[in-house]
Amino acid sequence: MQSTLGVGFVGSGPVTQAIHLPTLARLTDDFTVRHVNDIDATLAGTVAARVGAAHSTSLAALLDDPLVDVVAVCSPHAFHAEHVIAACRAGKKAVLCEKPLAMSADEGAAIAAVSVDTGVPVLVGAMHTFDLGWRAATANWGDLPAASHTIRSSIVLPPNARFEDLATEVLARPAFPTVDVSDVQVRANMVHAGVMGLAIHDLPLIRSLLPRHDDLRVISASFVTPFGYRILMVVGGKVVELHAAMSQTWQPSWVLDAYADDLVLHTEFTPSYVHAGSAVSTLTTAESARVFGPSASNGYEAEWLELAAIVRGEDAPPDLDGVVDDLRFAVAVADAAADAVRAAVKAEAAA
Repeated sequence: MQSTLGVGFVGSGPVTQAIHLPTLARLTDDFTVRHVNDIDATLAGTVAARVGAAHSTSLAALLDDPLVDVVAVCSPHAFHAEHVIAACRAGKKAVLCEKPLAMSADEGAAIAAVSVDTGVPVLVGAMHTFDLGWRAATANWGDLPAASHTIRSSIVLPPNARFEDLATEVLARPAFPTVDVSDVQVRANMVHAGVMGLAIHDLPLIRSLLPRHDDLRVISASFVTPFGYRILMVVGGKVVELHAAMSQTWQPSWVLDAYADDLVLHTEFTPSYVHAGSAVSTLTTAESARVFGPSASNGYEAEWLELAAIVRGEDAPPDLDGVVDDLRFAVAVADAAADAVRAAVKAEAAA
């Protein structure tokens, strides 16, 4: 019997290559990569060869592999629900799904139902929620969720390739699509994609600061070229600002702030694909500033270690009702922001 948990990857793109494989290379006491699956046979074989794993182009082949205990779903977003449900029904010990868990609340609810029915725990790989610098702040922030009035997520990053190439030599990187951003529907779709692909990192953290989220109202939303968004909304009685922009400069910035009258939380995260320790969180009052982090372990390691603890019965499985609520909130933000982009253009045309 293998002493480590065998991992099988569905999808072998940059997320698998530059995030998860380098992470698991640091966690060999707990995990061994056993199988890499991709519709591109050459890519799957080449990535698998790097870690001495089997490879396939058939999901069934991965799910039938007896050495695979844990399935990591790193396929395109639209296939997450299908692949997570299949892994649960195959009776694996756990599933780690890259964010977002699915593309609709109904899909998320279906995943939760299958997870309960099969007893297979499902973890969403939203690394910020596992980040030790963030978690230390949440354990010490007192009444900030009730008292905060303004929340801001600001993300300014160079293209992913810069950090992917620092982590590994990425094979077969998909080209960024060329789109006509003069088309309002394209801009609305890009904002939607930005929320589900980028803001999705911080939206569960933002939701943890909200008393409710069913009263969401997007005040304004716009697309930022070449890729990004500006979104202003009111939800749970709080003002929430989301800002993201791709920048050709080197200096990245990923910051989440929450403001109350007498307390401010300021968290600085490392960019995606960077394996460089945890976030640094600062809780500031008129009298003092308390700093949490950085820890040597980053959110990527923390999510995998939590999954191992769940499989071994040392931790409880995640609350999937809460996970589905996170997804429901993210989809609502993405849909409302896309609608706001379209409405703004229509209003301009009518003026």
